[in-house]
Amino acid sequence: MNLGFAAGPALGGLIIMGIGYKGLFWIDGLSCVTAILIFGLLVKEKKKSPYEDHQNFEEAVVKSVFKDTPFWVFLLGSYLTAMVFFQLFTTLPLYQSEWYHLTEFQTGLLMSMNGLIIFFLEMPMVNYFERKSVNKLKIILWGTFLLSLSYFSLLINVWSGILIIGMLLITFGEMLNFPFSNTFAMSRAPKGHEGRYMALYTMSFSLAHITSAKLGMEIIARFGYQTNWLVMGIMGLVACFSFIYLNRMLLRIDYTFIYKSDK
Repeated sequence: MNLGFAAGPALGGLIIMGIGYKGLFWIDGLSCVTAILIFGLLVKEKKKSPYEDHQNFEEAVVKSVFKDTPFWVFLLGSYLTAMVFFQLFTTLPLYQSEWYHLTEFQTGLLMSMNGLIIFFLEMPMVNYFERKSVNKLKIILWGTFLLSLSYFSLLINVWSGILIIGMLLITFGEMLNFPFSNTFAMSRAPKGHEGRYMALYTMSFSLAHITSAKLGMEIIARFGYQTNWLVMGIMGLVACFSFIYLNRMLLRIDYTFIYKSDK
């Protein structure tokens, strides 16, 4: 996905400059149709469901995901983080164009830098943290903090180089946050209920995708870009505090469990 993201923005910028937005939409549509054909012809889904296996029946009868309070705190943090991150695709390109007069191709190159760095560094970074058994919530916290810091950095609006620094902060924040938040969401799910947990996790991103653009555009229209970067940075810090609270909540639950077990 990130390899595609690395090529897509720069290629899109070249297409816009060469044959315009109409050509871009035709090429985007055809690429989606091609992807549908590839999935339909080459990707086969396993037919057997774990719910059909009688041995797994008792494992499926567990506490509802809606009663998992720590997971809902996690979803709140994920939603706020996604709200901040999705500015990358909506308000940030407009800012680059209107304030720094970047062309579509130059904006595409910035986004391609994001994709290429993730393509080359994400897996080695994830592997390193997995081998060191680092607390996943702490990694998620640092990733969210870097995302927040990237928008605070945009308050420096007198030097175009800050766009590269901001993009680097977003990139490393994304690499630290999203792989491990995926893992955390999956690890909270009882066996056989992974789909329910991952569905809610994905829905938090979908909701953020809807509200992020609207909120960002409204703030810019009424108060300007600087206010939007300030709001997004603060929102990222609120997400950080939610992950800190979640970590303390889980530590308290583990301590209570161990204390009761010893008694």
